[in-house]
Amino acid sequence: MILGVHDGHDAGAVLIDGERIFAVNEERVNRVKKYRGFPELSIRKVLEMAEANPEDVEVIAVAGIFRKQKRLLELEENLKVIFGKDFKRKVLFVEHHLAHSASAYYTSGWRDAIALSIDAAGDGLSSSIYIARDGEMIRIAQSTYLDSLGDFYASVTELLGFKPMRHEGKVMSLAAYGKPTYDLSAIIELNGLTFENHLKVVGVEATRRLAELFKYPLKHAKEIATQMKRGKLDGKLQRKAIEIAASAQAHLEKLVEELGLRLKGYSLPVAYAGGVAQNVKANAVLRHVFGDDSIWIFPAMDDGGLAFGAAVFVKAQFERLDGKWRPSKLEHVYLGPEYSSEEIESVLNEEGLAYEEISDVPGFIADALVEGKLVGLFQERMEYGPRALGNRSILADPRDESVKEKLNVALKRDVFQPFAPSMLWEKAGEYLEDLNGRPNEFMTMSYTASEEFREVAPAVVHVDSTTRPQAVRKEINELYYLVIEKFSKRTGLGAVLNTSFNMHGEPIVCSPADAVKTFREAKLDRLVIGNFAVSR
Repeated sequence: MILGVHDGHDAGAVLIDGERIFAVNEERVNRVKKYRGFPELSIRKVLEMAEANPEDVEVIAVAGIFRKQKRLLELEENLKVIFGKDFKRKVLFVEHHLAHSASAYYTSGWRDAIALSIDAAGDGLSSSIYIARDGEMIRIAQSTYLDSLGDFYASVTELLGFKPMRHEGKVMSLAAYGKPTYDLSAIIELNGLTFENHLKVVGVEATRRLAELFKYPLKHAKEIATQMKRGKLDGKLQRKAIEIAASAQAHLEKLVEELGLRLKGYSLPVAYAGGVAQNVKANAVLRHVFGDDSIWIFPAMDDGGLAFGAAVFVKAQFERLDGKWRPSKLEHVYLGPEYSSEEIESVLNEEGLAYEEISDVPGFIADALVEGKLVGLFQERMEYGPRALGNRSILADPRDESVKEKLNVALKRDVFQPFAPSMLWEKAGEYLEDLNGRPNEFMTMSYTASEEFREVAPAVVHVDSTTRPQAVRKEINELYYLVIEKFSKRTGLGAVLNTSFNMHGEPIVCSPADAVKTFREAKLDRLVIGNFAVSR
């Protein structure tokens, strides 16, 4: 057994036992969003899921090499508590960007690929490019933490009054409301396969420099952002913020495209991870360069996926030593905890909820959606990574544009952020205009919605006519597929609105108790939890 551990920003643990994988991030268990620290609860949870003991773990693969003395001593002390005084002989450290790139390459199903990671920073670097052949990864290019594309975007995020390293997705969403008006080539460019930051500063210093360059009032940024979150997008400073967001997004896409075109010369598919790989619009640009079937984004692409990358890298190296390494494709990310009917019913009784047992779960949900209800869906194993993909989701009817406002109020979301669809696998070609191959199953890409889809599903198409779909295969998630299929039979639309089951700013629900709490707080109409249904 190999245990992957990430003890920094968005901490988590992954346990690999042969073909079995158990994965969960600390935030889901301790309910602290993007928790930074040692993932004790996650480690204990993956061991519990595997019905394993600490002594069963042969290797502890720890993501990230550099730690200040205090943090390293804390890590060692925490590992010692769980694994005993001899834990050190089991520990292997895996460099930050190697873990990111490994998470993408070793789950891509490709024997030969380019493994790419781009983020803000980790172990002194902000990007790495590897040629991966027969399970071996050889680094051919890198960017330092000073030449960071991720930090550039994080600084724009901070400049606009949002939380850096947390709310970059909000800047991407906001960008769709405007046109790029600033040329940002003087700030950061691509030099060969390496990014080059002309500001020569990062973090808050870079934010201050950008405020000077854009003549943007940094001291009022949070106030302006709060107004935009509430829907005021037409004030003078709000328009300026949107133009900055649009310019930053356009520049990011331009640099990613330039890099993609240079990498295309290697005639290999690309496996990609790292914080910047969360930007679904930039990912779509890479998809246009390489084609739908030659780009793979690891679904837990941010630091929350580092434990997975460390574990899968170590596993691959041992397999290579034994001459047993073979390419392997990650088919799904339902790798988290699940709960029995007895556990679910016990929570419902403890919470004093009236509930009914239902025999046709998909039909019950489809009927509720057609009636305009908001449905919390909790089933089987929780998703690993930042997206809810039908097991911890809130569902709604995407035909009704007014449902966006209902959900924004219920979940306390920002009004300018779009919602995404889950669609039947077979319908993807009909609903997505620029699909030329296998559709995306993990909501890691944006696509241009077809004219038909824009008309029939306005609640899941953004202002720029893009959408971020999950294509659902029956053999991967049968219950969820049947929900969409039954909704399709009732409405003619083979897609539902799917947003993550959580209040804005909170982690996705993990346990039945979390689901009940959020159901109540959001005042959802229905909670379908296992085979039980609760109505408000």
